[in-house]
Amino acid sequence: MRILIVEDELRIAKRIERMTRAIFGNGLQSLKHSNTLDEALRFIENNALDLVLLDLNLNGDNGFDLLTTAVSESFHTIVISAYKDQAITAFEHGVLDFVPKPFNQDRLAQAFDRVNAKEKMENDAIKFLAIKKRGRIQLVPVEDVIYIKGAGAYTELFLADGNKELHDKSLEKLEQLLSYAFERIHKSFLVKMSEIKDISIASGSKYMAELKNGALIPIGRTKYKDLKAKWI
Repeated sequence: MRILIVEDELRIAKRIERMTRAIFGNGLQSLKHSNTLDEALRFIENNALDLVLLDLNLNGDNGFDLLTTAVSESFHTIVISAYKDQAITAFEHGVLDFVPKPFNQDRLAQAFDRVNAKEKMENDAIKFLAIKKRGRIQLVPVEDVIYIKGAGAYTELFLADGNKELHDKSLEKLEQLLSYAFERIHKSFLVKMSEIKDISIASGSKYMAELKNGALIPIGRTKYKDLKAKWI
């Protein structure tokens, strides 16, 4: 696990670091601390990460300026902040968890458990998927996404307007974030359940989902019965 702590108060940063080392033990590959927005952005640009622990108030700088960049990257982001009123907005932008200050090691461990749980969030808080486009960050409304296709370490978002956008997160990470409106119907596809028009068996005993826009998406053999039950 490669982790970056973004926190301007050294005392709190050291506490997070101590707890993180205690929780991960030998599973921790690297742990870096940045106390400014600019330093954190530079580190993210030049280093591979699995997780960012982000405060939302950095010496007066707005942590959301970093958050919108962070959630567009391949890693997960967990916010650790005293600003509980910003939790909803943070979740809407795609953070994995929001740990309110003050916190203890058990609460931090609970947040870390979600990183490796490979489970979807239990609510539909996320409203946007942040993507990098032409050197800028663009927020794509989740309601505009029809289905998502895995493309190696990346994913392709297929939108209602017919456009396709590339996201840096893997299909597994997006599956963790997205609400139960989306279903993993195949090892390479996440589909919005409300967009499924029909489920059928094609020649060669291949299971297929026909979407309202006419797209045909394969259904994994182990997923068919469960998907059929949920769709009906």
